[in-house]
Amino acid sequence: MGLKKIPLRMCLGCNEMKPKNELIRVVKDPEGNISLDFTGKKNGRGAYICRSKACLEKAIKSKRIERSFSVAIPNEIYNSLEKEMDLLGSK
Repeated sequence: MGLKKIPLRMCLGCNEMKPKNELIRVVKDPEGNISLDFTGKKNGRGAYICRSKACLEKAIKSKRIERSFSVAIPNEIYNSLEKEMDLLGSK
């Protein structure tokens, strides 16, 4: 049997290609809400980011999340993304 192909995705923070299962999906659902998707199965448009706060901060500073979803993102959403990332780090 052949080896199973591992899907790669690019991190919005560091721009490195990494296996999809090592990254966290940032998702914009059909209603326009933006959140972190730890399961990778939420409905909506997705972008990927490393499991580090530094990559999230880089993506926020360079507005890469806004560009990938073609929408302006308020600071409250960035704050909630940072809180979710903090919770992930404490597990």
